[in-house]
Amino acid sequence: MDDEAAAASAASFAANLKKLPGISHLAAIDLFDAEGDAVARVENKPGSQGALAIYNHLAQTYGAITPEAARKGLDLFAEHAVDARAHPGKHPNIDRLLTLIKDKKTLRIKHVFAF
Repeated sequence: MDDEAAAASAASFAANLKKLPGISHLAAIDLFDAEGDAVARVENKPGSQGALAIYNHLAQTYGAITPEAARKGLDLFAEHAVDARAHPGKHPNIDRLLTLIKDKKTLRIKHVFAF
């Protein structure tokens, strides 16, 4: 089954988000490479709240954003993952997952809590 067929048979992004833990307690998630350097921040703001929910879920489930976690993340991004593959750079939070899989790398996470 190719990527588009897999995405078509999977739940949609919106449906997947409804199944994930809430993120109202988070301001952001910071991502760190193996050397401990900060590489990205996924913020709780319009346009990235879905990504924050997915990254939060992956961190809770896998303890870090591993290649295995990244593959699950692509499933959760559903139709947006298909679009990201067709348009590199359009979805940086998905592009990051694709890179982790390709490079077999892991990112550690740190939750930034909203007060």
